Amino acid sequence: MLLIPAEKRLDWKRPPIVTLGLMLACFLVFVFYQSDDGDKIEQATEAYLASDLMSLEAPVYEDFLQRQIEFEGETDRRIELEQFRELRESGEDHFVAFLLLSDRDFFRYLEYSQDIVWTPRERRLWNEQRLPIEQAYVSKLSSFAFGLIPAEMSLYTLITYQFMHGGWGHIIGNLVMLFLLGFTVEKALGPGRFLIAYLLCGAVAGLTFAAFSWGSSVPLVGASGSISGLMGMYMAIFGLRRIRFFYFLFVYFNYFRAPAIALFPVWLGKELYDYWFAGATGIAYMAHAGGLVAGAALVWLLGKSWLQVREEFFEPEQEEQDARFTSSYAQAMGSLSRMEFEVAQRQFEALYARYPDRPILLEHLYQLAKLRPDLPAYRDRARQLMDDAIARRQPERVIALWQEYLSKGEVHQPLSAKDHNRVLFLSIKHDDLKAAEKAFERLRTAGDQILASEACRLLASEFEKRQMTQKARHYQQLL
Repeated sequence: MLLIPAEKRLDWKRPPIVTLGLMLACFLVFVFYQSDDGDKIEQATEAYLASDLMSLEAPVYEDFLQRQIEFEGETDRRIELEQFRELRESGEDHFVAFLLLSDRDFFRYLEYSQDIVWTPRERRLWNEQRLPIEQAYVSKLSSFAFGLIPAEMSLYTLITYQFMHGGWGHIIGNLVMLFLLGFTVEKALGPGRFLIAYLLCGAVAGLTFAAFSWGSSVPLVGASGSISGLMGMYMAIFGLRRIRFFYFLFVYFNYFRAPAIALFPVWLGKELYDYWFAGATGIAYMAHAGGLVAGAALVWLLGKSWLQVREEFFEPEQEEQDARFTSSYAQAMGSLSRMEFEVAQRQFEALYARYPDRPILLEHLYQLAKLRPDLPAYRDRARQLMDDAIARRQPERVIALWQEYLSKGEVHQPLSAKDHNRVLFLSIKHDDLKAAEKAFERLRTAGDQILASEACRLLASEFEKRQMTQKARHYQQLL
């Protein structure tokens, strides 16, 4: 069963740059660096078969597996022992050599136990032939060079292992989950904090894996621990909010809603159960559990300080906002149709405060204010609507609004000299000299002599440019 949170939609106008960058980095490392692993393994296997190592190591390997089954309780190794014996009996030397080379715990066992399992001559032969193969090929494999090996812990591998992967299925699955979770968490935290939290969760996941596999030489690779951290952060960010989850069961899929944090114990419990009871699957369950807990803990501990979620993150999706606007707008229009103007005004004011980028609301408020041209509210709305028209580059609309206000509201609440001056400049810019002259006349009576003089000089200049001598002389005389 696949269960994925799916509350937020991706906004490609603001793409998740860090998430896409992490995906690209993993892909490039896998294609251009890890792609050489196949050649290195093949070369190591050929060198191994050309040596006398198989006759030395194969019998010891059977004894090694048997000891792990009997004395260390690793019953899962029983299947490996049976498969190894079948390969030897069928003469599959190539696969036998691959198994002997790839079992890192066996190699470490040979390093520390060679004095016990071999004679001095055999030890010398092993050191002369096996160690050069290790140094030339095996140690240079990506998972051994940059993977997280619990027996050989180093700080840099806590980061580098997160960008390594074990195959196409591994990387594709991780990149899909990284995208589905990453774009939401990055939107909540911001790119910089998201990247630090992602890498930190991966490091904690690696340490958790190492703690439960202490002394193992098997390398951990993959971004799944970091991605589990994203899952933990996702759950903690939404907390008790009911969010959508997508689930897929065999051929059936659907959505359901539940409190986000309710799924946290489900995921954690699944990883712990699989670790104890699923057997040898090659999946780092404890790394997943460590990353999950680390992600949730980061948000719970630092959610009100360094890792605080952006305020705009919890704003409704655009479709939901549109639906809410449509419903509220219909109510306000209903009040208008019933001529409940005061109610409608309050409703449109509330809508405009919430959706200031929707000009239709300002238009309605202007029309309602126009019902009482004697009040200052009409002048204020006229100015607002003219400002909006200027911002939208609608000069004709500005001039029309100005003229309408002159006929209805100017006698009650006169516009300022700056209002008339703005209309004058706009009229000249769009070659409406008739409106410009009218604005100048209003400006002269507004009492600002400095603005009036500048406007007069501008009109004289404009008429002179157009060779309208009489008009130009008129304004020159006024100066």
